[in-house]
Amino acid sequence: MLEFQVTRSNLHQFRLIETDALSPIQNGEVLVRIERFSFTANNITYGVAGDQLGYWHFFPPHGEDTSEQGILPVWGFAEVIESKSDELPIGDRLYGYFPPAEKLKMRPTNVSKGQFIDGSEHRSKLPPGYNVYRRVEAEPGYNRAIDNHRALLFPLHVTSFCLWDSLQNKDWHNAEQVLVLSASSKTSLGLGFALKEDTNAPHSIGLTSARNAGFVESTNYFDQTLTYDQLEKIDKSKPTVIVDMSGNGDLLGKLHKALGDNLMHCINVGMTHWDEGVQNKDINAEKSEFFFAPGHIQKRLKDWGPQGFAEKSGSFLMKSAQASATWLKVKEVEGLAELETYYPQILDGKFAPEEGLIIKL
Repeated sequence: MLEFQVTRSNLHQFRLIETDALSPIQNGEVLVRIERFSFTANNITYGVAGDQLGYWHFFPPHGEDTSEQGILPVWGFAEVIESKSDELPIGDRLYGYFPPAEKLKMRPTNVSKGQFIDGSEHRSKLPPGYNVYRRVEAEPGYNRAIDNHRALLFPLHVTSFCLWDSLQNKDWHNAEQVLVLSASSKTSLGLGFALKEDTNAPHSIGLTSARNAGFVESTNYFDQTLTYDQLEKIDKSKPTVIVDMSGNGDLLGKLHKALGDNLMHCINVGMTHWDEGVQNKDINAEKSEFFFAPGHIQKRLKDWGPQGFAEKSGSFLMKSAQASATWLKVKEVEGLAELETYYPQILDGKFAPEEGLIIKL
């Protein structure tokens, strides 16, 4: 079985290895063949936060000499090829969280017509949202033609939805403008779409690099698009909330210092500039918050119930995916060896923001 592994302490070190066949499945388990998955900067974030948030624990690496190795989880589709579960038959197709590998053993629990939870013991204490798998053939109106868009955008845009929901629920932290850093990232674009659709949202500004500014502006999601060397064009007199997808400490420090008392709140989400770090003496820690989407999802599951959350978030995800058809270019490649080719580009932020990589197995 082929499996893509990285060195946990140095994400620039990676390997594609042939591991021994998985041990036979036991009663209650299934074996799935992974069909396709997306790979974006979001997957790099899983590695950067792997120790703090437990992402390394979802899929322990196989093979020899794995003490320093880790698996970057991915979102995609798989098919059940062996089953010793009375509730999950061979041929069932699944959408959810997988390793970048050819196969995975799972233990379905809480099985319903539409979904189940992987009850494997090593996943029991991990964020529950990542352990839910959708049985896609049971979904009303399921369309296989949008599988690629779903793998690429749904995991990111559910965070976009949660960010928008949190912002409007807190009355935008009394801000008159929302500043989104690393605006070309797909999560930022999802948030930009949500802000555009919300007539009550404050003025939105997307901050991005000079090379990506034209693309961000072409989406028409933000009221204003600025580059990182145009910070002087931001109106510092307006109460401002920052949503940071970059993790760039120097940039955050400059903005915190320039805004001063008009910085109402800073939400730290992603790490697209993960190698530049977030430490800076000018960052106002008291007004900063790390946003963990699974935590917000758990809150809304309690507030709205599972069905209510599914309806509200699902409606947004479909709308945002449909809107992305005007700009998203899906790059579909065959085989795990292709991940070796494109991984360094994504790791170093050199993959075009309008492209989405799909690995088909």
